[in-house]
Formats: sequence, C-alpha cells, structure tokens
Amino acid sequence: MIGTYAAVLAVCGASLAIGQAAIALCGVRRWSWLAPAIGLSPVCAVCWATVRLPGDGAVSALVVLVLAAVAAIYLRNRVEGGGEALRAGVPVAIAALLAASLPFVAAGHFGILGTGFNPDMSQHLLATDRLAEGSASQLANQGYPLGPHAVVVALSKGLGIGLVQGFSGLTIAAAILAPLTALAAFADLPPARRTAAALLVGLPFLVASYFAQGAFKETIQALLVLAFVLALRESTRSWRDLPLRFVPAALIAVGSVYVYSFPGLIWLGPIAVIWLALRRELPLRPLLLALTVFAVGALPELGRMIDFQQFETFDPSGPGLGNLFGQVSPFTALGIWPSGDFRLAPGNGAAPAFAFYIGAAFAAVLLALGVRRAWRGRDAAILAGLASVVAVYAAARIGGTPYTAAKALEIAAPLLSLSILASQRRVGASAPSAGGVEGGSVPGRRPVFRPTHSPSDSSSPGGKPSPGTDPPSTTGPAVGSLIYLLAAGLCSLLAFANAPVGPTSYSPDLTGLRPLLSVGPTLVLAPDSLLEEEEGERYIAWELRGNHVCIEAESAAGPRPPAGIRFVLTSGPPVAPFDGLTLRRRAGPYAVWERRDVRGGPSPCPLIAERQARAPR
Repeated sequence: MIGTYAAVLAVCGASLAIGQAAIALCGVRRWSWLAPAIGLSPVCAVCWATVRLPGDGAVSALVVLVLAAVAAIYLRNRVEGGGEALRAGVPVAIAALLAASLPFVAAGHFGILGTGFNPDMSQHLLATDRLAEGSASQLANQGYPLGPHAVVVALSKGLGIGLVQGFSGLTIAAAILAPLTALAAFADLPPARRTAAALLVGLPFLVASYFAQGAFKETIQALLVLAFVLALRESTRSWRDLPLRFVPAALIAVGSVYVYSFPGLIWLGPIAVIWLALRRELPLRPLLLALTVFAVGALPELGRMIDFQQFETFDPSGPGLGNLFGQVSPFTALGIWPSGDFRLAPGNGAAPAFAFYIGAAFAAVLLALGVRRAWRGRDAAILAGLASVVAVYAAARIGGTPYTAAKALEIAAPLLSLSILASQRRVGASAPSAGGVEGGSVPGRRPVFRPTHSPSDSSSPGGKPSPGTDPPSTTGPAVGSLIYLLAAGLCSLLAFANAPVGPTSYSPDLTGLRPLLSVGPTLVLAPDSLLEEEEGERYIAWELRGNHVCIEAESAAGPRPPAGIRFVLTSGPPVAPFDGLTLRRRAGPYAVWERRDVRGGPSPCPLIAERQARAPR
C-alpha cells in the first residue's frame, strides 16, 4: 500500500508542478487545471529519453525530481488563483483516489490490476523488468511505446518501489489527473455539481472498466485526448492573446506519442484539423511555434513509430477479440451501463436488459442536446473532438477488429460525457475577445463561429462573469443532469468495484521457465493464499502458457504427484514436495523438480494454449 500510494503522490506531484510551469512559461499567470495532463506528457517523454542511460532508471528519477523542483521554485509568486484551485481540486482528487482504490479494498490487498480479466500486464511487467536491467525486450524491439514503462522504472530506481506497485500507482495517478483536468471545463458550476461533473467526465464507465483491466495506456490516452480538446478551447479564450497559446496542446500531443505512439495522433490530428476548419482562421505564427515544439519533442521517437506500424495488433485479418467476447456495444461509451463487466451483453449480468436500453436511450437524448448546444454556442473544440472520436470509432468498427473498436470507444467516452453534461449547463466559459469573436479576428477572414453569449472570464476573480456579460444559463433540464450524474456515477463505481487484483509481486523467472517445462507435463504447487485471494491460478496459467500445466494448492497436494507428471514447480525454500524428485533448476523464488521415473502416455494436465491473436496494449 505504501509503495502504491507513494507512486501516486510522485506522479501527481511532478505532473502538476511541471505542467503548471510549462503553462506559465507560455505567459499564463493563473492556475490552469490543464496542468495535470500537460505535465504528465513531458514526464513520460523525459523518462523514456533517460531510462537507457547508465544507471538503468536512476537518472530518470533524478531528472524528473530536478525538473519538478525547478518548476516549483519558478512558480513561486508567479501563479494567481492557487487558493481557488486548491478548494476546487482537493475534493475531486480525494474522491477520485477513493474510487480508484475500490478494487484493492474489495480484494483486500494491493497487486497486479486486471489479473484474471486481462493478462496484458504480465507482458508489460516483463518488458519493464528488462528495461530496468538495461536489457532489450520484444516490445522494445518492435517500437512499442514505453514512456509509461520508463516512468515505472524511474519510480522503482528512485523510490525503491516495486514494479507492480509502480504500475498500480501510475494507473491510479492517471485516474486522479483525469478528473482534475476535467475541472478546466466546469469553472462556473457550484462546488458540488462541479466535483461530480469533473469526476464523471474524467472517469466515465468505460474508462473505469479499462482501469479495472490494468489498461494504463488507454486511460492515459483518454486523458490526453480530453486535455487536447480543452487546451484548444482555452487557446481561444483566456489564452487568446498569447503567442505561445497552442504550445500546451503541442506538449499534450508529444506525450501522446510516447504513451501511444503514432496511433495517438489518429485522434489528435483530426481534432486539430476540424477545429481549424470550423474556425476558418489560421494564426500562422502561433501554429508554427506549436508545430516546432511538437516536432522537436516527437522527432526522437520517429524511428520507433515507423517500426511500430508492423505490430500485430494492427492486422485487421486477425481474430482481434483479445479478452472480449465480441463487439462491444457503442452505448457503453455513453456512461450508463449497469454492469461490472463492459464485455457482457445486456441482460447477461445482474441487471435486466431493459435497464441497459433505457439508460442508453436517456444518455443518447442528452448527448443530442449537448451536440445541439455546442453547435449553437459555437464551441468548435468540443465539436471537433466529437467528430474525431466518432470517426475513429467508425473506422475501427468497419475496418478494424473488435479489440481496436473497443479502445476507440473508451477513448471517446470522456468527450461524450462532457458533451452530455454541456447540454445541462454551459461549461468552460470565458470572455469574448476584442471585436466580439471567439479567439479574435483575422483581417480578411470571417470566422464561422461567433459566440451567442458573453461567457465568464476565467481570469476574473473566482471565475465570476465579467461586467457586462450574461451569467451562465441556469435553465434547462437540471433534473436530467442530476439523474445522469447519479446513474452514470454508479455504473463507474460498479466497474471499479468489479476489478480483479492479482499477485502483490512479480518475477520474470516464471516466464523464463517455459522452455524447460515444454518437454513434459508440469504440476505447479502454489500457496493457498495466491490461489484463493490473488487470482493466482489464471496468473500462473498465463505465465506458463504453451505447456501442459496442472495447478494445485500446496495444502491439497497428495503423498505423490499424479501419474504422468514430469516436473513439479514450487515456490519458497527449495524443499522437495515428494520423494524421488531431483532439483532441476532454481530460478528466483521458484524451484523446478524433475521426476525421473515418469512414464509416457497422455498428459494428465491440460494444454494452456498460446493466444496468438492477443497483443498487449
């Protein structure tokens, strides 16, 4: 627990400090809740750039620590609105932390998230272990984006945190930073409504479901897509007169490259293009400055992005189901889906089928109202974000696999929730620019979007409307908003509570024994607590996949191994569990015992087949 929460604190603290310093360097003097995402991006990039230097990650930890310290010193007396930000952010951070801790509370221990639900974390742990040792891995050689893995290595080397606790801490940190980032859209709401809305936009049902799988990369990418949209909105509002107003969005795009490689730009690129098209203006100098920042930040990863194009996940001819049962319903992205497992069809869980359809229909109506309101309010950024995530999902559904389509839904979910809540009350307001046109006017150009209201200026004290501007609208179906917040919030909590938590520690030695055990059936004697409390059976089966394996509790072992067993695998002190066994190999905490007098014949243990179609996220 201490290691996990220490990792949470380190990632959140560094991201907030570095992100706000980057915003301040762009000329912004007020606190911005875009800081969490903007800060996490360079943290991932810097860790990956330094993790392969001598020290195997210690340098990464030192560099991030220095950057965070310098950022904190630079921000002293340079940021206004810190008290307001603290009052708004603390309730959101505490609530998000409690929600993200539900899986561990329900399981009664900390460990590998998603074990028994999704085996991907095993491969990520193996790649991170190799990275921490300065060794190559299959993922690294294939150009797989390893920015988050490098962050975990830095936590391990800098704070002595185990890899399992490092990944859990990073995943929880992303679950906290996402609602904090969503606060940038809800400055004008009353405190209770603001907290609830930020939590629901940052942690909608599908994001909570992917968190339950230990899918840290998808949750981080969803955060970055949401932040990119909100950064574009802010660039035409309180940042509209700054030459570097697009640089924060560029930094987010750089982070997406190191978290998700080139597929991350499949969302961000169209968002930027559609947004510019809707506005019909080209502020060339600020755009060129932002593109330069992005090019400098992303260029070191260009070769790896090219290599990553050959990764097996992108093969549309493969089965592509992964751990899914089939195509995931697009209605799951609307937030009201009363199931602890998003993969199940309506009615296959505890809730009746009609509850799914009623909830989806209700959320769909609110989404339509939200899109209408965004169009009437000329909110180019939200409209561009919606158009992009819908297009990416459609392309994945038509030309991809159920696996990639489900990812597209998860990354779309925060923007859909944001649009739904926007139908109830105008969000993220700011004052109009000089001339009355959002973002300012360009000589010879007529921007297509002209605001219908004069929103509150985010630079005015307390986020209150500026003199002469209209107050935020309080009309509209407030009851619908409350019902959605309650229903969708309960669905997210259900997904968190249903998350399986596996072993508390990880060793690559178990996977390393696979070649030896391939020549004969193997009996694994595992601690009772591992099997009963930590999803140990599925974890061991995945680690030893490709072999004939029987898994039993140590307390259930008989006086002799079953007929036909050649190897017996134990953990702990190297004491033979049966007579007539010879110690064949000792690997970390594991011992392999060989039975010399084994007879041939059918294997008494099932074959745990390789899942060739399954690729790690």
